[in-house]
Amino acid sequence: KLEEFNEYIRFRKVAVIGLGVSNMPLLEYLYEKKAQVTVFDERTMDEIPSETINKINTYEFSYSFGKNCLEKLNGFNIIFRSPSCLPTRIELQKEAERGAIVTTEVEMLMEMCPCKIVGVTGSDGKTTTTSLINAILKKAGYKTFLGGNIGTPLFTKLPEMEPNDIVVLELSSFQLMNMHISPDIAVITNITPNHLNIHKDYQEYIDAKKCIFKNQNEKGILILNYDNDITRECAKEANGNVVFFSSKVKLDNGFIVDGNIIKECNDKVRKHILNTDEVILRGNHNFQNIATALAATKTLVDTDIAVQAIKEFKPVEHRIEFVGEINGIKVYNDSKSTNVKATQIALSSFTKPTILLLGGLDRGHSFEGLTTYMNNVKLVVSYGETKHRIKEYCDKINKECIVVDDLENAVNIAFKNALENDVILLSPACASWDQYSDFEERGRKFKEYVTRRMKWVK
Repeated sequence: KLEEFNEYIRFRKVAVIGLGVSNMPLLEYLYEKKAQVTVFDERTMDEIPSETINKINTYEFSYSFGKNCLEKLNGFNIIFRSPSCLPTRIELQKEAERGAIVTTEVEMLMEMCPCKIVGVTGSDGKTTTTSLINAILKKAGYKTFLGGNIGTPLFTKLPEMEPNDIVVLELSSFQLMNMHISPDIAVITNITPNHLNIHKDYQEYIDAKKCIFKNQNEKGILILNYDNDITRECAKEANGNVVFFSSKVKLDNGFIVDGNIIKECNDKVRKHILNTDEVILRGNHNFQNIATALAATKTLVDTDIAVQAIKEFKPVEHRIEFVGEINGIKVYNDSKSTNVKATQIALSSFTKPTILLLGGLDRGHSFEGLTTYMNNVKLVVSYGETKHRIKEYCDKINKECIVVDDLENAVNIAFKNALENDVILLSPACASWDQYSDFEERGRKFKEYVTRRMKWVK
């Protein structure tokens, strides 16, 4: 299939929409295959990195930049859209009606992949679950390729893939939307309202998620969250075998989190697989992720090997990531929590007295949803644009709050007030853009501030 594709695109008109991470390696590939490429991006030339502009000029690609760049999208054979450019855009629909192939880097990868594919989607937990699955498969000796919404773009890695390898993909609703191929093993961790500022409505978001299994055949495997109403109902639309996981129901078949034990269930026989005290990951949501990964790899990996990989697995960076411990004070980086729901999950992962660092970009959202999760919080340190609104909220629920300007000062205040057996937790419940370029930069800076402060404490 790859050879046929390479021959097809030679001298064909190819559009690449969006000069983000997923499409950049594609430019070099298309240049080598002698495609006639035009790149589109809604940013102006001044807003696009100079190295990207230099690459476009070196390849002598045509380009259209600016807010109305897609007005020039006409007459192409293939259009690679970025995930953020939804296929519902009128310009894409017109080209598709005219006969153009509208696709994405990850969809073309799946079309041509010579090996088994495991795909994971969901509103929460997909990155950790995807990473767990990849770690289990690698422990079992498989050569894996990790990509999609995580890792690196894999389309250009196709020549390296062999039939016995496994591709592991994290897939967003934007990548899945209108996709007409599904992974061999598909996972949906959960579905809750998300990205509704981009999707037309909640149903469009749900339908996009369902594309992960809609094109499976009878040999496909679908892993679903029994505790989530929407994902549980997805079983009725599945073409292949369905495996459930749950942390609330003792299933007759599937994988469950039963207290602090993860069990495999077969015809009402429940086998002890793993004690949660044996793993580094914390929180019931992560124990669900472990159950999910076990379900997804069951047909591929011996259970003992999977358990060993899970015990060795460390949290994904910026997701309740353990930073360090000093004088009995444990510090965690959960910079990825950019909304109240994510911070709820983080808070529910700890039972010890917690100093919570909250703050960031002010999008006007309420913090009321945190109230029932604040029982173990002894102090809130607020910072950033939302610092005063957080203080007002804390005053309302009679929770002590110290206001500072920035995250570095928040770390210093947290250490000054922390005692042995306390937890210091950065779980901001806000986006990072008031002071940082993204949650990753915020998380890295937090760890830098913590490391520096720990040296002072010593």
